[in-house]
Amino acid sequence: MKTIEAKMISHSMPRYRGVYPVVPTTFTESGDLDLESQKRCVDFMVDAGSTGLCILANFSEQFVLSDAEREVLTSTILEHVKGRVPVIVTTTHFGTQVCAQRSRRAQDAGAAMVMVMPPYHGATIRVSEDQIYGFYARLSDAIDIPIMIQDAPVSGTQLSAAFLARMAKEIENVAYFKIETPGAASKLRELIRLGGAAIEGPWDGEEAITLLPDLHAGATGAMTGGAFPDGIRQIMDAWTAGDVEAATQAYQHWLPLINYENRQGGILTAKALMKAGGVIACEAPRHPFPSMHPEVRQGLLETAKRLDPLVLRWGR
Repeated sequence: MKTIEAKMISHSMPRYRGVYPVVPTTFTESGDLDLESQKRCVDFMVDAGSTGLCILANFSEQFVLSDAEREVLTSTILEHVKGRVPVIVTTTHFGTQVCAQRSRRAQDAGAAMVMVMPPYHGATIRVSEDQIYGFYARLSDAIDIPIMIQDAPVSGTQLSAAFLARMAKEIENVAYFKIETPGAASKLRELIRLGGAAIEGPWDGEEAITLLPDLHAGATGAMTGGAFPDGIRQIMDAWTAGDVEAATQAYQHWLPLINYENRQGGILTAKALMKAGGVIACEAPRHPFPSMHPEVRQGLLETAKRLDPLVLRWGR
C-alpha cells in the first residue's frame, strides 16, 4: 500500500503537469540513427515551450529500435537536455524483468518518470489482471520514480478505471495515467473519482484530439505529438490560468492541425513538419514502416502554414 506521505501528492498538486510531447526518432535516408538531427529536434521542442518530453514512445517508432539503440538514444537525449525539462522514458516490454531493468537504467540516466503499457505481444498474447498487477508492482519495486500507465488501444488490453484506481492506491510508484481509449474524458473522470488523491497525474493523449473534454474531466497533462508544443501550450496555459473561453478558442484554432496529425499524418507528422522547417535533415521512417503519402504531406503542410507554428520557422 502507498504511504500517507505518498498520498499527500494528488492531481491538485502533481510533481509533473503541462505539455509533454513525444520526441520522434530521427533516421538518415539509409535508416541509421541521426543523432545530430535528434539533438536539434530536442532543442526545438524545448524552445517551442514543451513543459517536458517523452522519448521512445510509439510515436518515436520505438518498435523499430534495437535495445542497443534505445540505450544510445536515452543517454544522448538525457545528456543533451541537461535538466532543462523533465524527460519521461518509455520502457514498455512484455517481460517483467526486462521492463524493470529498462526502467532502472532510465532512472539511473536521469529520467523523471517511466511510461509503460500493460504486457502484450502481437494480436493475441495477453495476461490476466492479476498478472498485470504483479507486473506493475514488481516494476515499482525496482525504481523510485513515478510510473505512468499508458492505457492505449495498441496494447489490446482492457484496463478498467476501477482496476487502474486500485493500482494507484496500492502500488507505490503508480501515479500517472495516459488515457487514449475511446471515451477518454469519461474514463478520466471515473478514474479521478475512484482513485482520489492516489491519481497524481490524469493525462490526455492521442495527439490532443480529445484535449478539451479531457481538461474538463480533470486532466492535468497532455502527451501529444512533438511538432507544435507552442500551440498545445496556448490551450493548456489558458486552461491552467482558469480562462476556459481562451482555452476553448485556442483548441478550436489548433484543431485542424491536431486532427491532421491524429487522422491523416500519424506517427510521421512531427518529422514531416520538422523537415519542412529545417529542424531535422530527414523525415523518413525506418523500413518497413511506410513513408507518408505525398498528398497527405502536402495537405499537412498547407494546414500548418495557415497556423504558422514555430516548427516551420525555427530552423530557418
